[in-house]
Amino acid sequence: MNSSKHTELANHAWSVADLLRGDYKQSDYGKVILPFTVLRRLECVLEPTRQKVAEEVARFEDQDIDTDHFLRRASGHSFYNKSDLTLKKIAADPQNTAQLLQIYVAGFSDNAREVLDKYEFAQQIRKLDDADLLYKVIGKFTDLDLHPEKVPNHNMGYIFEELIRRFAEQSNETAGEHFTPREVIKLMVNLLIAPDGDALSLPGVVRTVMDPACGTGGMLSAAEEHIRAYNEDATVEVYGQELNPESWAICRSDLMIKGQDPENIAYGNSFSDDGHKREKFDYLLANPPFGVEWKKVKEAVEYEHEHLGEAGRFAAGLPRINDGSLLFLQHMISKMKPVDVHGGGGSRIAIVFNGSPLFTGAAGSGESEIRRWILENDWLEAIVALPDQLFYNTGISTYFWILTNRKAPDHKGRVVLLDARDQWQKMRKSLGDKRKELGKQHIADVTRLYGEAIGAAADPEHPLHGKVKVFDNEAFGYQRVTVERPLKLRFEVTEETLTALAAAKPVQKLADADAFVSAVRTLTGSSWATKSEALIALKDAVVAAGLLWPAGAPFAKAVRDMVGVRDPEGEVQLVRGESEPDGELRDYENVPLGEDVEEYLKREVHPHVPDAWIDHTKTKVGYEIPFTRHFYVYEPPRPLAEIDAELKALEAEIQGLLSEVAE
Repeated sequence: MNSSKHTELANHAWSVADLLRGDYKQSDYGKVILPFTVLRRLECVLEPTRQKVAEEVARFEDQDIDTDHFLRRASGHSFYNKSDLTLKKIAADPQNTAQLLQIYVAGFSDNAREVLDKYEFAQQIRKLDDADLLYKVIGKFTDLDLHPEKVPNHNMGYIFEELIRRFAEQSNETAGEHFTPREVIKLMVNLLIAPDGDALSLPGVVRTVMDPACGTGGMLSAAEEHIRAYNEDATVEVYGQELNPESWAICRSDLMIKGQDPENIAYGNSFSDDGHKREKFDYLLANPPFGVEWKKVKEAVEYEHEHLGEAGRFAAGLPRINDGSLLFLQHMISKMKPVDVHGGGGSRIAIVFNGSPLFTGAAGSGESEIRRWILENDWLEAIVALPDQLFYNTGISTYFWILTNRKAPDHKGRVVLLDARDQWQKMRKSLGDKRKELGKQHIADVTRLYGEAIGAAADPEHPLHGKVKVFDNEAFGYQRVTVERPLKLRFEVTEETLTALAAAKPVQKLADADAFVSAVRTLTGSSWATKSEALIALKDAVVAAGLLWPAGAPFAKAVRDMVGVRDPEGEVQLVRGESEPDGELRDYENVPLGEDVEEYLKREVHPHVPDAWIDHTKTKVGYEIPFTRHFYVYEPPRPLAEIDAELKALEAEIQGLLSEVAE
């Protein structure tokens, strides 16, 4: 079947929109057209075995047994319908259309009926019936020939995807939530699968593909299509999970329509209710929502992190509550197939992120620990920067992360950074925030450069040498060191220090606190260079007033803190013979992983502050991937003479225009 036939059938289904206009918002057309397309396809698929199913229904009519297995076997599919109704019969009875259609839908097997329920099909039936449109819509679909001999499963997939695309375009405000641009998926799947081209062309090859945030299934369809491009006889099994009920229904419908097992698409939250526990896959890909909080599943995720450890998915760490992106990645990594002793097995992962997971989170944070875990296990193969304004619901920059546990020998211990931000063309018509798209040539060029990345980075003569860089895994690690400087104080009694002394808790607890402060007040205007001199003078004043000086180091420290004033030339304060650090002068430095921090201190810090030292007990290891920094190209400012000349030219032009107006 050629593409024009796909379009013709999709146009026929979408022509129902003419009937809906006025009673439905444009963005809601798909809520009618998609489930009716599914219903018509299921009817056409089941038609050859309707009689066999009817005979099985009659055979078990009065028996109290589960007939599901027998009816599936009779239908020859994973679904069936027990009713003797058809859409044509229902359309022929306009007075009872709604009632008959509900009976017809109720006759489907649970898995098919569940899909229609998620479309809120019963609600659409009532709405169409109230508008006196139901029998007209059904009539339109009875004319749509979707029998498998005319429209094979693969071609039906194209038609349904075209309807999904139109639905997404009509509802721009939510398109990005369940629809990733086709050309972005194409590039993503290329980078995910291209290195395995030879293996995929082998006879009898079987591959499993999984998307834990599958939306309407666009990525799964593209991956399946791409694998079949290498080998038409390949067996491709797709799996997914989706939280949005409507998107889940669309994806599951797509699988039913293509003859795949719809049970492979789980419904629910991937974090709290993993629909594919203990399962492993060859390829995993996802475009999870950006910056979406995971507060609703916080309890389940934290329990798994704290109690299951390495046996769970989130042992590496938990990101901040307002962005669950790195939870999706950990979830996907948990589903990679292990690599056997001969180097076989293993998996590849591709995921779309915004810039946040590259660098958000300081050393020791959940995000940094997750990046550390990934890099230290040598799973990150590459990060590809994409143009901005590629997606429907956001104009921000995005990145592909490509991971695998079976890196090629020349990739081991290394990460490729590929800058594809200039690979785009302007769209003829914007769709939401999407103003740019990847052309076929852009996709081909980026795919080719990805395959040549190691060589291109090493060859200064390569035409795209500046667009790709390769780093050792450790290059993204750093040591977060705490640089301390000594606390230096001079000591004085002023109105300010007296106020602070009176407010200090150890002083307020004294039975004669006011008398104590009054005794110290007699020293107003006095100052001392050392702590010992100050304390002796204070004690003498207190004793002279007939009071006892309270014993204990905590009290003495409190008094010191109140009358001590920071002074670069002051006395260095000691604790057990060691310099006491000044919290206000504390600083932090990021030292590359593997570099001697003491050597760094001597080279970078001591020339400016010779008395600084590193508190090694506070050192943390962190990981970040500063992508844009590695591709930054300095552009010198324009010469002042050039700017001045341009201003003078503009001034002359304005004067000329004004003189024309004056004339």
